[in-house]
Amino acid sequence: MTIFSITLFGIHIAPSWYGLMYALGFFIGYWILKRRKILSDVELESLIFYVFIGVLIGGRLGYVLFYNLPFYLANPLEIIQTWHGGMSFHGGVIGVIIAMILFSQINRKPFLIIADHITSVLPIGLGLGRIGNYLNGELLGFANYTGPLAVIKNGVSYFPSPLLEATLEGVVLFMILFFLRQKNIFPGKIAASFLFWYGIFRFSVEFVRIPDVGLGYLTFGLTMGQILSIPMIIIGTILYFFFKKNAK
Repeated sequence: MTIFSITLFGIHIAPSWYGLMYALGFFIGYWILKRRKILSDVELESLIFYVFIGVLIGGRLGYVLFYNLPFYLANPLEIIQTWHGGMSFHGGVIGVIIAMILFSQINRKPFLIIADHITSVLPIGLGLGRIGNYLNGELLGFANYTGPLAVIKNGVSYFPSPLLEATLEGVVLFMILFFLRQKNIFPGKIAASFLFWYGIFRFSVEFVRIPDVGLGYLTFGLTMGQILSIPMIIIGTILYFFFKKNAK
């Protein structure tokens, strides 16, 4: 769903709520990191650019590989047509990790410290992005829902699962990471905790979400989102104790 649609000088402009919310998330994240003074302004702007590219490329390629590979193999030009929709958060995470590694290597900054700061503000973008999904009528929950904030689409009432995700993956996850930063901090603690808790929340919410079109339910009745979240939970747990042990 677009916010408005106009044509200026032959160029069609139709911003979506999803895009606006993610842009707002990047701006707020940048503002918070700037106040922490962890990097110079130039370095921080460079880091945000790296992360943006990582999200864009990783999210798109993740969607192509995880959710609809046969279609994109038959229609390769569709891969770069991101305006048609299709982004994977799990692919975006991989893209951001690669982006942070590159930034850290090029600028000679400690990777784990950079990762901790970036993941501490990621829930802001996640929460706002899910609100954008809700406003766009995307990522719907089960049908015939009669409670508040239902999404009405084609005459059917759906559970507002994007708002549940915005609450858990946005507000609650941000608060968890905020409190974890206040005590017994060690390099990698926040990044590992982010992987674990996001995986837990995403796995849980998938139970009330309609499975992805064309995939449905997979092994053991799990959705693709749940299958991709399991490694996040496991890796996050292992890394947390590994980083904690190495910090002693």
